[in-house]
Amino acid sequence: MPLEKYFHYLRQDRMTHIWCPGCGNGIIMKSFLEAASNLNLDKNKVAVVSGIGCSSRITGYLDFNTLHTLHGRAIPFATGVKLAKPDFDVIVMGGDGDLLAIGGNHFLHACRRNMDLTVIIFNNNIYGMTGGQYSPTTPKNGWATTSPYGNLEDNVDPVKLAITSGATYVARSTVFHYSLTTKYIENAIKHKGMSVVEVITNCHTYFGRYNQKPTPIQMLQYFKENSITLSKAEKMKVNELENKFIIGEFINIEKETYNERYDKLIKELSAGEVSKK
Repeated sequence: MPLEKYFHYLRQDRMTHIWCPGCGNGIIMKSFLEAASNLNLDKNKVAVVSGIGCSSRITGYLDFNTLHTLHGRAIPFATGVKLAKPDFDVIVMGGDGDLLAIGGNHFLHACRRNMDLTVIIFNNNIYGMTGGQYSPTTPKNGWATTSPYGNLEDNVDPVKLAITSGATYVARSTVFHYSLTTKYIENAIKHKGMSVVEVITNCHTYFGRYNQKPTPIQMLQYFKENSITLSKAEKMKVNELENKFIIGEFINIEKETYNERYDKLIKELSAGEVSKK
């Protein structure tokens, strides 16, 4: 893709970014930029919302209507934007800690409501910005600054959480699988309803260093060797899938969105067709 297409959606005066060399956040940002270019998005009708964390810094680099909000509160801010500007493509970007820990309640209810949002989860299995604490997605027995003897907790599966909560488009990829990541982000933006794309990414600075994969290359190689396509995984036994990343599109269905129900109610109220009970 010509560089000019990337530059169109970037605040070039904010370059270079502050992410660590080799961080997967840059790969996800490029995937998003390519998806936006493929869809020819009008940047004046796109809002990108983030919370707090390394990945949430992305809103400072993207030349859209952007909000860098409070820790864990990106989704409620995005919900407000979508209700106020229903013709906007509203995209939430954040880390596993931001969206699934302090922001987990908002994530669950946005899925339940089928809000017309696209949520991209940068899942690096750790809190990278604040010192390497374990997060909701840190694997059981994984090492972190707050689990020096290994993590005792079972990890959250963002895909399963999104599907069971009511999201209508859910996909997972890794930063090694760039083309898939771009495709899933593009499909998510086009989808009407709550779209969730989990992208497994690397924080070699903390997660990698504590878990015997201290370089970007080692982590990307790990993603490559341990990723299984959904179609292949369906034919495998549970024990064979242990510690594997299942990648693919898990659900893509049509269902009335909250925005559509809300608009319908407003029209009925304006026409005097409904009243309080």
